[in-house]
Amino acid sequence: MRRRRTDKALAPLRVLMTLDAVGGVWRFGMDLARALAPRNVTFVFAIVGPPPADEQQQEAEALGEVIHLAEPLDWLAQAEGELAHIPARLADIADRYEVDLIHLNAPTQAAGLETARPVVVMSHSCVPTWFQAVRKTAPPEGWQWHTGLNRRGISRADVVLAPSRSHADLMVATYGAIRNLRVVHNATGAAPNIAHRGPREGVIAVGRWWDEAKNGAVLDAVALRTTSRLTLIGSTNGPNGEKFNIRNALEAGSLSHAETLERMGQAEVFVSPSLYEPFGLAALEAAACRTPLVLADIPTYREVWDSAALFVPPNDPAAYAEAIERLLSERQLREILAQLASNRATRFTPVRQAAAMRAVYDSLALPAMSMNAG
Repeated sequence: MRRRRTDKALAPLRVLMTLDAVGGVWRFGMDLARALAPRNVTFVFAIVGPPPADEQQQEAEALGEVIHLAEPLDWLAQAEGELAHIPARLADIADRYEVDLIHLNAPTQAAGLETARPVVVMSHSCVPTWFQAVRKTAPPEGWQWHTGLNRRGISRADVVLAPSRSHADLMVATYGAIRNLRVVHNATGAAPNIAHRGPREGVIAVGRWWDEAKNGAVLDAVALRTTSRLTLIGSTNGPNGEKFNIRNALEAGSLSHAETLERMGQAEVFVSPSLYEPFGLAALEAAACRTPLVLADIPTYREVWDSAALFVPPNDPAAYAEAIERLLSERQLREILAQLASNRATRFTPVRQAAAMRAVYDSLALPAMSMNAG
């Protein structure tokens, strides 16, 4: 039997949320769950894709129930049929745990989902928008099924969320008009006090470098043109056998989230040449660490960081090197941009994100709860 709620202002909500341990969705889910705990929201996490690391598993268990589905991520699936069992399994979990709302972090997971519970779908990224942003084309043969499956999931959702207005616009350009499309910006819990207190040195970049969208080859070329060492943090080997070979920059490999934040706070400059960023969490974390930003001139970065960073044409190594060297040589400019970035980062805090997300949840769950109570 569903639990009876009466006080809407303090009504506890139980949410089933899908997660994966490969990309930024994990950090999104953990930070959101932590920020929503004081707002009386608890979570059941359904993890798809490769299993999380021990550190991730422990983090999730501290914040909610954890279920491993042993189902593939959509962008790792070879065919649409590999995802066919996910909606039914999610509906069953929602029933068993008596959740009030289902929050899916991939639109494909909502396609064919049969449940009376409200469904929120958030698109953090997807194959069709990746191809549009990175290669300026629709998905090629063998990937085309993603467009239809994502569109069906978007149509199934009661509310569709995007982490930036730029990504929302790209979704509409890719899938057509989307009803109940809203923007809830990403956030970071990285506090300014984690910033390094001693002298800063070096240039840092963070990303999944096996992903073509991160544009790592440009940074590797930039490393030959800068007077300070350029360090790349993040995996160079992808789950489908992708590999990026770093030849000129320093390779730090995959670090824990805490270690990455520490390195950000020690750097003089953060740089990102990404071609596709639905939000760009690494840049936000660097800004929270008071590290000045050199960013690719793409719509998302302009939306979030306009007037608070230096912008460079995405595929121009010489322009990146020039911007980096300018910051390294002009201490006053470096300090001004560090302050501007830090100030801008305060717009994207977990508290603000949690308030926006709780409002979305309430708009769907509270009416459903009232009907069930009656």
